[in-house]
Amino acid sequence: MHKFFTPNELFGEKEAIIQGEDVKHIYKVLRLQEGQEIIVNNLQGEEYLGIIDEISKSEVRVLLKEKLEVNNESPLEVYLFQGMPKASKMDLIVQKGTELGIKEITPVVTERVDVKLKGEFKKLDRLERIALEACKQCKRTLIPKINEPLSFLELNEVIKNMDLVVVPYENAENFGIKTLVKNIDKKIKTVAIIIGPEGGFEESEIIKLKENGAYIVTLGPRILRTETAGFTAASLLQYELGDLGGII
Repeated sequence: MHKFFTPNELFGEKEAIIQGEDVKHIYKVLRLQEGQEIIVNNLQGEEYLGIIDEISKSEVRVLLKEKLEVNNESPLEVYLFQGMPKASKMDLIVQKGTELGIKEITPVVTERVDVKLKGEFKKLDRLERIALEACKQCKRTLIPKINEPLSFLELNEVIKNMDLVVVPYENAENFGIKTLVKNIDKKIKTVAIIIGPEGGFEESEIIKLKENGAYIVTLGPRILRTETAGFTAASLLQYELGDLGGII
């Protein structure tokens, strides 16, 4: 069944209104008709089964049948801090990060980030649209938040509030996520994953992250691209501590 996201202010007691690009998608691409059932999400984690009541070129009116007790969010809150990459890599990172259940994605300006990128970061509305489309595809309940870029100094303040901070690093040896998880002796709710840019981290940055309680880990013997490292770390942590792989 098709799912659509619409702001909570467009929800009434018995109906919801869908506006914007989804309207054209509903009647022109999906060719949905009045009387058909869809799911509508209010952008706050609440979903409803509804019936299309009226379709016009400007909006779709949906009658709400019942609230659905659905939550496709992981119990593990994963926050990805991504060293700012080149070209369209951020698009891919947002899309796949959304599919993997990441809660927030924040670009970070580290020492080796290309100087040109610091002033040319893509507008957030594009990345937010990518996250929204990915949510529709993977049936998430909440759309991940895409944040403005942080400096490395600001990053070190933010991670102090996390239960666990993981930094994949190509020079780390013999200490991976398997060993890390085996040695965790507390309940983990929030996890920060910090990924370096194409050029990697400066050694001084790794030292600073260590001083702030981060675990520096290896993801294996092969060096991964910046966009691959985040997916890999998120997948491993979701498998070990979240809901990836199902419930035993």
